[in-house]
Amino acid sequence: MSINLSNKIHFRNWRGDLFGGLTAAIVALPLALAFGVASGAGAITGLYGSIIVGFFAALFGGTPAQVSGPTGPMTVVMTTVIAALVARHPDTGLAMAFTVVMLGGLLQILFGVMRLGQYITLMPYTVISGFMSGIGVIIILLQLPPLLGHTAPGGVIPILQQLPLYLSQPNFVALGLGLLTLLIVFFVPPKFNRIVPSPLLALVTVTLISVVVFGNANLERIGEIPKGLPTLRMPTFSVPELADMLRYGLMLGVLGSIDSLLTSLVADSISRTQHDSDQELIGQGIGNFLAGLFGGLPGAGATMRTVVNVQAGGKTPLSGMIHAVVLLVVVFQAGPLTAQIPNAVLAGLLLKVGIDILDWGFIKRAPRISLKGTGLMYLVLFLTVFVDLITAVLVGAFIANVLTIKRLSDLQSDNIQAITDPTDSHNLTLAEQEILTQANGKILLFQLGGPMSFGAAKSISRRMSMVKNYEALVLDLSKVPTIGITSALAIESIVQDEINHHRHVWIVVIPGQVKQRVEKLDLQRFCTCDQTLGDSSSTRSSQINQLENRLQALESALKMLQP
Repeated sequence: MSINLSNKIHFRNWRGDLFGGLTAAIVALPLALAFGVASGAGAITGLYGSIIVGFFAALFGGTPAQVSGPTGPMTVVMTTVIAALVARHPDTGLAMAFTVVMLGGLLQILFGVMRLGQYITLMPYTVISGFMSGIGVIIILLQLPPLLGHTAPGGVIPILQQLPLYLSQPNFVALGLGLLTLLIVFFVPPKFNRIVPSPLLALVTVTLISVVVFGNANLERIGEIPKGLPTLRMPTFSVPELADMLRYGLMLGVLGSIDSLLTSLVADSISRTQHDSDQELIGQGIGNFLAGLFGGLPGAGATMRTVVNVQAGGKTPLSGMIHAVVLLVVVFQAGPLTAQIPNAVLAGLLLKVGIDILDWGFIKRAPRISLKGTGLMYLVLFLTVFVDLITAVLVGAFIANVLTIKRLSDLQSDNIQAITDPTDSHNLTLAEQEILTQANGKILLFQLGGPMSFGAAKSISRRMSMVKNYEALVLDLSKVPTIGITSALAIESIVQDEINHHRHVWIVVIPGQVKQRVEKLDLQRFCTCDQTLGDSSSTRSSQINQLENRLQALESALKMLQP
């Protein structure tokens, strides 16, 4: 396994990295608390996740300025995992959930070792948009109960079932505090936001109001978080749950990889650097494995924290590591200060996260761009919200690939021509046209052009079946750079059929992948003649001739047909 410890860590930019890491930690603090509470594992787990993933993903990762930690998408999946496992195993379910985090981290390391980083983000934008917007919808739905002053049940379906009750019996104090939090994070002027990040401002301001003005109100608060270092959590699992745990681990690993690498692209664009995708996956995997081992939430590259880090001067992994150390200090010192934070305030912060995750730009433009793409996006969104992420991604990617294959197959079909009349084609030379004219329909020139994938196989067979009355076939593959196995087998079937009908075949193919594949097909085994390839002198039985020039093949075919 390749672990790169030289991720451009140096102290030449220590001042910028110090300010970048400090600013990122200030932004991360309220979100870490909010994600921890939202997950059901407690606020401290969000801080532990920010510290562990933030430090080790920076140390071992491949994106110099990236800051990692718990994110909305990862927290949504973790919430589902905790709710499912704790419901079935009240005593060990939480420990099993952190084992799932370890599995997700190990899978990310495996993705990096297998050099899958370059492929992780090769997913249709409609699918990415759909599942990211679906995650945004889930976050919004999950935060409605605490915003209204109620304890949230696990899962989207129970919340929707109970939503009429929540709406009819709101806690108006909690609702007011949550809405005030939303107003602050949405409408703080950008200049002021650069001095004091709006999430921290909202957290401090609204919490103080809740203590001073509504100190005796019936509000759910996060309570005092434990001080000190996390304790080691050994892997815990049961055989009946192993399949589900592996599925959840895969879900975390895939989502964490996509989330991180998309943020890496953002980091590249604003820092003018180039990330190493595979190394980034290894770093994220190490961070998530250790987070699970010490009871922290899983994380990924966090876009907002990365952006503020770069804007504040952070350029190297040192900034991400400083961000983690600052949060570690908070764990030792800020326990009593966090005890009074109302859950409704954290719900307000996460509602902003959910709203920001929704891909508003594409949602507005999608119907004008493509109705099929719009339908696919909403299908993935629906599956993400009501089924699960893996199903949504697999179904979305499958449908998108089928649609793409169909479009490519149509384009490939346009490059397939069956010519007996020289006036049917515009790309023949005068000499080639003259030969076809003299042949008077006895020579079929079958042209293929462009890459021939399996999608073209049906068009090849169908186009050939349209022409019947000819005596010689010139199969022109000279303009085909690559050919798939299915299309190659379709050509093999054509050649076999021609030999069975006692026709002569000339294959025009130039050196390269196509010629190698044709030779491996061993088409000559269909021929009953004793002549070698290229020899067109015998007419006693059908022949298969292979040349590199179309004009020579046509001349040879005409010569054989002449008495």
